[in-house]
Amino acid sequence: MALLNFLSKEKKKDLDKGLEKTKESVFKKLSRAVVGKSRVDDDVLDELEEILISSDVGVDTTIRIIERIEKRVAADKYLNTDELNKILRDEIAALLEENESDEINGFDSYPGAKPYVIMVVGVNGVGKTTTIAKLAHNYKKAGKSVILGAADTFRAAAVDQLEVWSERVGVKLVKQAMGSDPASVAFDTLKSAQSAEADIAIIDTAGRLHNKANLMDELSKIKRVMSKVIPEAPHEILLILDGSTGQNAFEQAKQFTKATEVNSLAITKLDGTAKGGVVIGISDQFKIPVKYIGVGEKLEHLQIFNRYEFVDSLFSE
Repeated sequence: MALLNFLSKEKKKDLDKGLEKTKESVFKKLSRAVVGKSRVDDDVLDELEEILISSDVGVDTTIRIIERIEKRVAADKYLNTDELNKILRDEIAALLEENESDEINGFDSYPGAKPYVIMVVGVNGVGKTTTIAKLAHNYKKAGKSVILGAADTFRAAAVDQLEVWSERVGVKLVKQAMGSDPASVAFDTLKSAQSAEADIAIIDTAGRLHNKANLMDELSKIKRVMSKVIPEAPHEILLILDGSTGQNAFEQAKQFTKATEVNSLAITKLDGTAKGGVVIGISDQFKIPVKYIGVGEKLEHLQIFNRYEFVDSLFSE
């Protein structure tokens, strides 16, 4: 498989650095698994299964990867352990390729209506506010005009944080008083975006409500009100997940995909964890495209996810 080179050298360097902990963990364990072995046998495959699961690839996805490699081993009885890393890279890339989604090469080539409306969901603490700021920064840098809506009115800190970020990034923020109706904020944001002929409108939502029924009702109401302004809105429901939480990220994905029609994912904080395999597992299990990954704290460290570059970075020597 030819790996597509969509990333600049600087972005590729950021990606490599962001995945350093995961890569180091996987390579150390792989080295131990093949020590003294000349070919890939059942023992090596058992070790590989443990390595992938411990990297939070997830059990179901790990089994699929192992089955793919077993077929290669069956076809070539003397498969050399030196080739294991390349085989692993190829099979994971092929697995991710099966999850068909529209690839976008950069923030400047983002498809969609004008304004393109993104509703952002996710629990508190996953990096939701900073991810919104990074999205706004990257779109603005690509020449897009952006408006933010502070519809998480249940937490004063959420509105305040978004206001600080909007000023830092240099984009307009629509907000109301603490405790206001979130749907009303979303309505005002879309009206403002239309009036300003903005390219992108990003709506923040509450990270935590009392129960799943409340969450579902609130998100449904926000969507319903937005569709009165722009019938197709929101065009994208973006779920933010913290990659460093491993299996908790899977559970959050389950809950939010039940609560609303999530159609894109952003996985943050990959630079601070050895659990980068969670990107592979979540992409495979939920069949929802991972559109963005966070590989550092800077505004530029939110990258559009390219599965080929990701796997190449994770498994290249």
